[in-house]
Amino acid sequence: MTNIVEINRLNKIFQNPDITAIDNITLSLPQGEVVGLVGPDGAGKTTLIRLLLGLLVPTSGEISVLNLNPVKQTHQLHCHIGYMPQKFGLYEDLSIAENMNLYADLKEIPAAERAKQFDWLLKFTGLAPFTKRLAGRLSGGMKQKLGLGCTLLGNPQFLLLDEPGVGVDPISRQELMKMVYSLRDKGISVLWSTSYLDEAEKFDRVLLLNNGKLIFNGNPKDLTEQMQGRVFQTAAEEKNPRQTLRRLMQKGAPLTDAVISGRQVRLILQNNRSLEQIDVPVKPVTPRFEDAVIDILGGAEMTPSTIARQIDIGNLPDTVIKAENLTKMYGDFIAAQNISFNIKRGEIFGLLGPNGAGKSTTFKMLCGLAKPTSGQGFILNTDMIKNPEAARANLGYMAQKFSLFSTLSVIQNLKFFSGIYGLRGTARENRIKQMIDIFELKPYLGQPSGNLPLGFKQRLALACAIMHNPPILFLDEPTSGVDPLTRREFWNHINSMVEKGVTVMVTTHFMDEAEYCDRIALIYQGQAIKIGTPDELKKQGETMEDAFIRLINEYQPEAAA
Repeated sequence: MTNIVEINRLNKIFQNPDITAIDNITLSLPQGEVVGLVGPDGAGKTTLIRLLLGLLVPTSGEISVLNLNPVKQTHQLHCHIGYMPQKFGLYEDLSIAENMNLYADLKEIPAAERAKQFDWLLKFTGLAPFTKRLAGRLSGGMKQKLGLGCTLLGNPQFLLLDEPGVGVDPISRQELMKMVYSLRDKGISVLWSTSYLDEAEKFDRVLLLNNGKLIFNGNPKDLTEQMQGRVFQTAAEEKNPRQTLRRLMQKGAPLTDAVISGRQVRLILQNNRSLEQIDVPVKPVTPRFEDAVIDILGGAEMTPSTIARQIDIGNLPDTVIKAENLTKMYGDFIAAQNISFNIKRGEIFGLLGPNGAGKSTTFKMLCGLAKPTSGQGFILNTDMIKNPEAARANLGYMAQKFSLFSTLSVIQNLKFFSGIYGLRGTARENRIKQMIDIFELKPYLGQPSGNLPLGFKQRLALACAIMHNPPILFLDEPTSGVDPLTRREFWNHINSMVEKGVTVMVTTHFMDEAEYCDRIALIYQGQAIKIGTPDELKKQGETMEDAFIRLINEYQPEAAA
């Protein structure tokens, strides 16, 4: 068998609403490759995976996986493939060992073979010391390793991984990548859906979908090379790169993309256009795969956000958030220890760190969702412990996990959150209408929010968080799992609000997003091990991800004591 997948003129149309999710796709996937599946939200990635698994029936066309028909020979096929779904597919109230036994039952693995498979998989994933731990108490990286381990039960020939890196820190994602490539070396083929284009850049092959169509199929280097001579960076450090970015967008520069990178702005020039309309000195830089994907998708939205037009935060002190020796203990476990920093008005302050490092705990203490064991947190000089309601009145909060009401419609969520934030009458109606227009929610108003595409779920969550024009925003992984175009849209809105004086505290696992921050606190083992600007954290020639991994690996607790 030379090809593990054969697809011919495949179509999938969903009724009510009438959506062409897969549009006339023909492709072959050779055996023994790691293949990336990328594209915007709603491009058809998950639909294609489900068609390959036999979980959906094609509207028309033909599919062969391992020389089997996924619809007619489903059971035979499932004996030879492993599937890791987009959402954590394991049982959080079962231990690691219990989850593995459950999946072994589902895959009909004989009892005599389990011990050998379990022993190898626990060593392979590094989970051997934690078999009694409940899955719900694992870090994000450990959860994904357990998911991969359960997927590998039964020795599958073909793995289908739907966004295995979502919500996982760079070190854990790097470990997952090494694990999967070691499987490829054993002859296992892999289809890996991802929104992290730095991941996809390392794959043997990439399938790029958009609106159900296959618009690229090949080695990612081939697409990246097409961007030579079109990617630039401002030649000098900018005092305020957000102002430079806004000026370029307002002038309608001939760009398909512009993003902040520390104190510089990174630009993609439109094809066959000149640099004459760009009023800042620039220098050429090496293209990335993400540059090529953004360009082939038509580029990012290059118009200023309208979200900040009505923002008026009034007179605020220079320092709006203070953390003074914040410590949080759960029994004997120290989740955060003596964390201190100040955040200025109009600053984007990032909390970075591996899964389980303590950044979400720090985040929750400062926005009043967790009470510190010791230390203090202040919002606009208001003590979060003594007067939490007054402090929270100045906050907009977007949770790490989609925190809205999944059974309520979009319009019901907007009405509910505008009400609890104190909006009434005409002001409330006008603000809801503004949020609908800005975030393009009109087609979805009657839909339950739990059924929205991920990008629109995040749009709705952000709309509800800023409904009351708060001077401070807490954003906990606001773009987790969201495609690069949607992430640029989010940061366009965030930057516009910051330009009006709004202060933002954000956590993220996207290292390119960390470049938007004015300053970053790197949290590890419950401590702030480094605080500085993105450029201060990076060494010459390093990416933010390189710096993240280096600083974590260099950290020694005794050196910080």
